[in-house]
Amino acid sequence: MRAARAGRSFVIQKHWASRLHYDFRLEHDGVLLSWAVPKGPSFDPAEKRMAVHVEDHPVSYGGFEGTIPPKQYGAGKVIVWDQGTWEPLADPSEGMRHGKLVFRLHGQKLAGVWELVRISKPGDKDDQWFLFKKRDEWAQPLTEYDVIAALPDSVLQQPLGLREERESPPKAASTTRRPSAAANDEPDLANAKRAKLPAKLAPQLATLVSSVPTTGDWLAETKFDGYRLMMRIERGKPRLITRNGHDWTGKLEPVAAAVEGLGIEDGWLDGEIVVLDAKGVPDFNALQNAIDNARTGGIVYFLFDVPFLGDRDLRAVPLASRRMVLQRVFDAAGDQLDSERVRFSPTIEAAPQDLLQAACRLNLEGIMLKRADSSYVGERSATWVKLKCQLRQEFVIVGFNDRTNAPGEVGGLLLGYNEGGALRYAGSVGTGWNSATGRDLYQRLLPLKVKTPAVDAATVTPGRWSTRKAGTDHWVRPELVCEVTFTEWTPEGRIRHPSFQGLRSDKPPGMVTRESPASVSAAQALKTRSRAPSIKISNPDRVIDPSTGFRKLGLVHYYESIADWMLPHLKRRPVSLVRAPQGITGQLFFQKHPQTKMPGLKELDPALWPGHTALLEVDTPAALVAAAQMNVVEFHTWNSTTRSIDKPDRVIFDLDPGEGVAWAKLQEAALLMRTLLAELGLDAWLKTSGGKGLHVVVPLAPKLDYEVVKGFSQAAVQHLARTIPSRFVAKSGANNRVGKIFVDYLRNGHSQTTAAAFSARAGPGMGVSMPVSWESLKDLKSGAMWSIATAREYLSFQSADPWAGYWKSRQTLTKAIKALAG
Repeated sequence: MRAARAGRSFVIQKHWASRLHYDFRLEHDGVLLSWAVPKGPSFDPAEKRMAVHVEDHPVSYGGFEGTIPPKQYGAGKVIVWDQGTWEPLADPSEGMRHGKLVFRLHGQKLAGVWELVRISKPGDKDDQWFLFKKRDEWAQPLTEYDVIAALPDSVLQQPLGLREERESPPKAASTTRRPSAAANDEPDLANAKRAKLPAKLAPQLATLVSSVPTTGDWLAETKFDGYRLMMRIERGKPRLITRNGHDWTGKLEPVAAAVEGLGIEDGWLDGEIVVLDAKGVPDFNALQNAIDNARTGGIVYFLFDVPFLGDRDLRAVPLASRRMVLQRVFDAAGDQLDSERVRFSPTIEAAPQDLLQAACRLNLEGIMLKRADSSYVGERSATWVKLKCQLRQEFVIVGFNDRTNAPGEVGGLLLGYNEGGALRYAGSVGTGWNSATGRDLYQRLLPLKVKTPAVDAATVTPGRWSTRKAGTDHWVRPELVCEVTFTEWTPEGRIRHPSFQGLRSDKPPGMVTRESPASVSAAQALKTRSRAPSIKISNPDRVIDPSTGFRKLGLVHYYESIADWMLPHLKRRPVSLVRAPQGITGQLFFQKHPQTKMPGLKELDPALWPGHTALLEVDTPAALVAAAQMNVVEFHTWNSTTRSIDKPDRVIFDLDPGEGVAWAKLQEAALLMRTLLAELGLDAWLKTSGGKGLHVVVPLAPKLDYEVVKGFSQAAVQHLARTIPSRFVAKSGANNRVGKIFVDYLRNGHSQTTAAAFSARAGPGMGVSMPVSWESLKDLKSGAMWSIATAREYLSFQSADPWAGYWKSRQTLTKAIKALAG
């Protein structure tokens, strides 16, 4: 064990006061510096967790675990969620003054480098900070590992040992993965393949999005205002290839010569060429002029990816590791490389939203965000996204008009784009060039003049934002492409406030389409690249409950975290599944048999239920998570086990309230049900249904068959209905139970099922069936008091299993049946 340094302890206390939060405390100068973190820590560097700085606490408080009495400050339950030592990487006193603490944690759950940054301004009511993970070998995307869901319990009650001394990260059925590659670590090359250098390679393209992604591990880079160029190196000789496959090596001989300084024998690299102005900002017009006039001395080639190197295909290697490999190529080149002409495009360590704002203030085109775990694919992908400071795209030039009082100069360009197999008119642009450029454009366009426009002439009318007059247009063959910035599209499909940026000789007219920013949710609907070989979570960000925004990933994480509690209620029992492929508001499927393959679930012997196909069983954590991955929301179990399939080992009374029944009446009904059972000599246990009602469960020794057990349950319910007809009804049907409670005994028949303990329910809010003690009945607020977002957190505060006695009970119905008959 690591020796604790004096004055360097840390503790995170999980505190369920008015609402659940995590108290993050660092020992310094004899006190615990403290922050309240509502959502708790995350190993995902993209997850900036709000942390409100609160008053210092005494060091002795760091070991407190228990209940703070009502009416006292912080009243509620507290557990020690994590503890260990911390190691400041800079002076912590200075850090507190300046609002930035960088430190390394050595805890039982948390490890690696973390940062706290103040975000509030002087005079703000709350002293607000961000807590987030720095990128290192411990960083992990939230879609692959959620430490809050995976390890919710007290480290005092369930010690784990220092994280560095255990396997990292903790084992989890669906999210176990190796630590991601980091700047100070070795690249993860497990997915690299030996392969011949391909003759051609399509570049990966980015998806334009409308806002910054809020989840996932994204690497940020500058969006260069230049030309995309791939570089193929064979036997030490580089060739520069445009995204359309044209060889530009002859045009860019100084760049090609400089690339040789990297010392690569064979490979493919990806990057972009730019010309920088005096402030170091890319200048697209200067780049175009440099290429057109063969003055390429000022061109800089920024490299950002390496899909192939030597005899290795790296496309399936995570981006973070590919970039590490590329950085090492630059490092090895040293002074042999002309660093003014060939440069590595660095990752920018900043919040994407802040970075985008800074890029716009510097008049940059925008920023690029790339998933750290993404593969390299030769097509447009949502794992690479681009955000622009203003709208900007290529257009096909379909015509022009003369500049007033300036013969031989272009006054305006008529623009189009491809849609539906035809060119659509997009408006005109009349600014963004000087006289020299105007004359050059005129000379280029004059030979292309035609009489018939390439777009529908009826759509080419001067608009409010046009710079031309009707009747002065010259039509041209659609062979030239230009790039234009603008503020927005009009409802008529025209661009507003356009400004010409330059011609694009690297993009053919047939590839020019109207760019429409995708929503962030669409861009983030990616398959999780789980490191666990047996489980992959498809569509992790799909919303399965629109009323709450709960996602599929949250449901999988819930079942993963609840497995140890839930499996005793599932093992050796046939299970029926409620699946929701389109979410709980879509069509639901009730499945008892393996009509479709259910990976991980056990198929039981068909002889258990003669005349039927095999039943299913969920008997391992992997099976539980696999079912959730297959869109299973609810798990319903038989009342018997495979050991004695025809003899139930429990009887269940489902208290189902009719319309108009207040919750307090349902609580009273549960107590009355318990009283009746006690008079019959039977102990009963209680759980919420996860929906509107409550379940009263009586464990049995499996000695009687289903017909007898169901007969007993029906007789008990009928007795209640006769004795207290104002409260209970023994007939099902909504009309029969208005203002009353139907105690459902039908679930006790052969092959009938009931929602298992800890199962989620496919209703708004996604409540959970929670075992509770009879003493806590009075404190329940509803049958869906806990959801998939809160159930596991609630259990982390429970010191004892309220159903501990259930598993030891061996009751029989013989005396109870006689007593009820009497």
